[in-house]
Amino acid sequence: MTTRIAVVVGNPSPNSRTRQVAEDLAAKIAEVTGSEIDETIELAEVTDQIFEWKSDRLNTLTERLATADFAVIATPTYKASYTGLLKSFLDRYDAGGLHGLTAIPVFTIGSPAHTLAVETTLRPLLVELGASVPTKGLAFPTAEFDDRASVLDEWVESQKAYLPQR
Repeated sequence: MTTRIAVVVGNPSPNSRTRQVAEDLAAKIAEVTGSEIDETIELAEVTDQIFEWKSDRLNTLTERLATADFAVIATPTYKASYTGLLKSFLDRYDAGGLHGLTAIPVFTIGSPAHTLAVETTLRPLLVELGASVPTKGLAFPTAEFDDRASVLDEWVESQKAYLPQR
């Protein structure tokens, strides 16, 4: 049985560095786990519907995340936390609504001062929603964007023991 990785990007700007980091990380995780990667859920594409509770499009996106085996949940750091766009999307789930999902929280950070934000803000939210978060969150320094392959390789190597192997 093939496992599936969902990628959710909470950057209000489409096609951002945050998205590229998230997709590159998902590809590296797929190499370790043998998972297939879903089409990225780019929340910048649904900002006009984020508060429409009866949105068929958002219902489809929330279902895709809830039924995935793994998820890379990525956001830029805004005011030492995740974006309101990501929070609004995740608010669509009840407590426990992501039960069975293994989530990997990712922040793109502009300053080392924000390194802990991924652990102190997004991890607790994902756990509240029922996701398992066995790895360290990734605080990806945007200054290292051009060297992201080696940064991501280092993170995956350090967290590989917490990911199911092929």
